[in-house]
Amino acid sequence: MSTLTPRPGIMEISPYVPGKSSLEGVERVIKLSSNESALGPSEKAVAAYRAAAQGLHRYPDGGVVALREAIGARYGLDPDRIICGAGSDELFYNLTRAYAGPGDEILYSEHGFNIYPIVARAVGATPVTAPETNLTFDVEAILGKVTGKTRIVFIANPNNPTGSYIPAEALARLRDGLRDDILLVVDGAYAEYVQRNDYSDGASLVDAGENTVMTRTFSKIYGLAALRIGWGYCPPAIADVLNRLRAPFNLTTAAQAAGVAAVNDTAHVAASRDHNAVWLPWLTEKLTALGLTVYPSVANFILVRFPEAAGQTSSDANAFLAERGIIPRETGGYGLPACLRITIGREDEVRAIAEALAEFVAGRKG
Repeated sequence: MSTLTPRPGIMEISPYVPGKSSLEGVERVIKLSSNESALGPSEKAVAAYRAAAQGLHRYPDGGVVALREAIGARYGLDPDRIICGAGSDELFYNLTRAYAGPGDEILYSEHGFNIYPIVARAVGATPVTAPETNLTFDVEAILGKVTGKTRIVFIANPNNPTGSYIPAEALARLRDGLRDDILLVVDGAYAEYVQRNDYSDGASLVDAGENTVMTRTFSKIYGLAALRIGWGYCPPAIADVLNRLRAPFNLTTAAQAAGVAAVNDTAHVAASRDHNAVWLPWLTEKLTALGLTVYPSVANFILVRFPEAAGQTSSDANAFLAERGIIPRETGGYGLPACLRITIGREDEVRAIAEALAEFVAGRKG
């Protein structure tokens, strides 16, 4: 047995388990488990990625200048306050490394994204959850859990896996209710899908103070999940800290080139948003008509609750779908064992899971 002992908290981490991508014995699967873009990447992003192959012998731009400038131009943000990482996860890790440690607490909602407890334990901090109301982030419940040890509050808005969100007023109330020495991290991985007048991605809170960070990703609406591109908008002091912590050359040349092309292809982003605006309510209506509980979602997925009667459970439904080559996301790891999360895929994929679940429900009721 090794005499090496990891730091306290490391062995308490439950490793992140991604959505399944394959089924044994099934050649072609319909993967609806990872909230990936239904339309895939922009053709312009693919072309930029391929062109980057000619320079594989050169190191990437360590400052990610072109991509930060493209993001800044697209969203009206100062590029000097934008930090890029290998997915949003790298930003979460570095923020916790910078602002939390042993004896500290990191706070998030009951069914929040399960990377938050991982990064907390990775630095020896204690993850703390607050209850939700109707599967929605509850500002008052979070504020009620704040202690003298609280150092970071994470909010995914919209939330994964529930698809719910809180409006701008509630987000501002959250920030106002936290001490100035508590960092608020607003995870906007699905922000581009939201079409609500009362929604805020959190950028205004970043501009208003020195203790809020907004993070985003190219893995969802931009369809570049394989390239692991995340970015954050920060107060200048926090941007400086993250630049000191991030790994050198943390984004490849190909990722940077594809990211610039993707963020500039506004027509492709609009098409992806429009596709979701059609098929999210369509699938919600179809599954609700079957008697299933579908929770309101503003993202590119829905959370569906199944009955707990034998033969009708989420596990039964998941097995039934697997036999037909369809992979949703089990959510027991999020404390929602009675549910499945279903990505809004292409039209044929959405229709396929609607038909399969209609067959499942009819067979169990018959």
